[in-house]
Amino acid sequence: MREAVVVIGASWGGLAALSELIECLPANLPAAVVVVQHRARDSESLLAVLLQDHSRLPVAEVDDKDLIEAGRIFVAPADYHLLVDGPTFSLSVDAPVRYSRPSIDVTFVSAADSYGVRAIGVVLTGANDDGARGLRRIVDRGGRAVVQRPDTAEVATMPNAALHFVPEADCLRLGEIGPRVAQLATALAMAPGAHSGGPA
Repeated sequence: MREAVVVIGASWGGLAALSELIECLPANLPAAVVVVQHRARDSESLLAVLLQDHSRLPVAEVDDKDLIEAGRIFVAPADYHLLVDGPTFSLSVDAPVRYSRPSIDVTFVSAADSYGVRAIGVVLTGANDDGARGLRRIVDRGGRAVVQRPDTAEVATMPNAALHFVPEADCLRLGEIGPRVAQLATALAMAPGAHSGGPA
């Protein structure tokens, strides 16, 4: 497993933040990008369509057992937890975590356990602490963490919580996050003899 996986969590104000971040990702990004955005249980499947307008990469909502492929953006469907399960995704209807399904923490933890040093976690604007513990797991497994600067977030609660749990995270303005993610993913793809750090 040479490519990285980039997992991005957002809540309140997330659409605008995600749109700006994704615009900065290059078409040849050597990583899969996974977006977990809190939204209503009965939300229509429009998020992927809206993000595609800002992306050089193809964007699609995830179906159960979809392959995880570099150079694509995958969006968690409403009312399902999204798990990064080795080479594929899994969808779960387990109970909400911190009142959220999809839960950012659930996706982050699964990415950390599957990808290890090749996981890159990103926490954006939001009004709760979802994602903070999962981001800690990513770093503890050797991955990298990026957090939107709280003073640039529409709602600072989520990035503040992430920085409390992961003070060593890169804390960047929104416009700086996409280039930083691309830099990290490219470095991982080029690293000789690197391994996933996750289970065999």
